Amino acid sequence: MDSLGNLESFVRAAEARSFSEAARRMGISAAAVSKNIARLETKLGTRLFQRSTRSLSLTEAGEALYAQVAGSVETIQGAMAQLGDSRDVPAGRLRVNMSPSFAYDYVLPLLKTFKQRYPSVVPDWHLEIRRVDLIGEGFDVAIGGGLELSPGVVARELAKLHLVAVAAPEWLQGKPLPIVPADLQGQDGIVVRSTDTNRLRTWTLRSSAGETFDLSLKPTAIMNDPQALCMCALMGLGVALVPLERAWPWLQRGELIRLLPEWYVDLGSISVYYSARKELPAKTRVFVNFLIEHFQGTLSDHFSAIETDKGK
Repeated sequence: MDSLGNLESFVRAAEARSFSEAARRMGISAAAVSKNIARLETKLGTRLFQRSTRSLSLTEAGEALYAQVAGSVETIQGAMAQLGDSRDVPAGRLRVNMSPSFAYDYVLPLLKTFKQRYPSVVPDWHLEIRRVDLIGEGFDVAIGGGLELSPGVVARELAKLHLVAVAAPEWLQGKPLPIVPADLQGQDGIVVRSTDTNRLRTWTLRSSAGETFDLSLKPTAIMNDPQALCMCALMGLGVALVPLERAWPWLQRGELIRLLPEWYVDLGSISVYYSARKELPAKTRVFVNFLIEHFQGTLSDHFSAIETDKGK
């Protein structure tokens, strides 16, 4: 097994071009990765990496070895995971990527129940707002909306991702209640800047009857996080288009009012992403099924704008 660990350290370092990044993906120290590779180089009698203070690259021998063993290491690990599945004992570190706000509100509250069911699974969760290379970065699962389905990755829907127009009672005071989307056109709003184009986003509202309307707001503040959009709306700074699940608690308490309850923005789905390989590790399989069970049950009303009470 030492030889397999040495080879895995070599393959991960070759993929990442970094000992520290390879260590992060494997869950061990950079020193351990370095020692594993040194042992492998000693055993083979040749250098596998050219090292400098700023870069790490494969030697000719390293390139040849990587071409021969990269797929084999994945095959062996898959076989070991399959054996673990045959015992049906979910265990080991479960590396998951998701946004902090989504984790705090919807996934972390489920953790105690999950651990009671599967005590040998160790959550290793990375809470950050970014798109990840699920396989390349060594994650078992990623949760989010609109992630690109790269080769070897599949997605299963957890919930709809709908934006709704909201505002604080303070902002609405003295104003006529909007009846149609045109009533909001050009109104004060908290808006979002596109991460792709760096331009301010405009949204296409859809009605339950299938109509559409392109809405633009006059920026009073620009934010890049749904929680921040809600907080600004609570301050009475204007209208915000936010995910229904993010605004849900304030809508229930009347601290935010949903405007145009027949209209929403369809952003697709929030999904759970994982490897497409046929035999998933038990820890991954049970986590995915656990999430789907909860999101398609008690949490479904928090996400779909079509299914919420029309008065909210």
